[in-house]
Amino acid sequence: MSNVLILVDHASGNISKTAGELAAFGKRIGAVTALVLAEPGSGAVIADQLKAFEIEKILIAESAEFAKHGIPAIADAVASVLASHSPKALLISTSARGKEIAARVAVKSNSGLITDAIDLSENLIATQSIFGGSFTVHSHVKTGTPIITIRPSAIDFTATPSNPTIENVTVEISDIAKLVSINNMQQAVKGGRPELTEAKIVVSGGRGTNGDFSKVESFADSLGAAVGASRAATDAGWYPHTHQVGQTGKTVSPQLYVACGISGAIQHRAGMQTSKTIIAVNKDPEAPIFDLADLGIVGDLFAVLPQAEAAINAKKHG
Repeated sequence: MSNVLILVDHASGNISKTAGELAAFGKRIGAVTALVLAEPGSGAVIADQLKAFEIEKILIAESAEFAKHGIPAIADAVASVLASHSPKALLISTSARGKEIAARVAVKSNSGLITDAIDLSENLIATQSIFGGSFTVHSHVKTGTPIITIRPSAIDFTATPSNPTIENVTVEISDIAKLVSINNMQQAVKGGRPELTEAKIVVSGGRGTNGDFSKVESFADSLGAAVGASRAATDAGWYPHTHQVGQTGKTVSPQLYVACGISGAIQHRAGMQTSKTIIAVNKDPEAPIFDLADLGIVGDLFAVLPQAEAAINAKKHG
């Protein structure tokens, strides 16, 4: 059986939930090999967490160079493993970081690259939503090793524990990758809400909030959801740009997406329309977002959200 290589995202010793999603996609194609690039002494802890998923082999490469030189060093390491293990494909989670790593590895290995796939078949046909979600296309790579980045939350899967073999590998990092060094790095301060691109539920606010996101945040907290925002809201300074959902922001595919006071411009739709269920709350019955919504509520979000939150809390405590 052909093996598929997945690159494991992790931070502060904890793997991202995208590791399980990549493993599930990889299993469609062949036996899954997970690549862990870690600081010296930390690889085993990360590898142990991967046993929760159906993975045949875990490759661990430990080096202080990854933190010191960042993405150029990581890309060199991945390209090195790609050359030595010749997988059928390389899967990476879609993010700004993931897409940069994928692009660099594609150049180094002379391989074709597909980004932001929302599905992947057993014969490596990738499904993408393009042109602001106006079209769905199916693509495949003809050159080199297919390198595919996959949108977080694009698959529902049941975790299957495994007992993978673990192999420590040595990787090559070029002198060019070491030309830039990271002298200091500060983790972004995170609140108690889920990370936007990984959340199962996202509640977003737009121009209809008039700059007051308190009802949006309170409703999101009642659902254990992440909070997003439209470009209009972030450009107005009402909410941080790091929470922008859309073509020029983040792309999300949660189980449930609630759009509050968002008209539904194509730029915003491009970042959320692959959500499994979409609920829209808007005062304008002609808002384009209703064309996309599974459930539409014509009303003022400042009246609708508190009622919905009260019902949710009553059900929790009932």
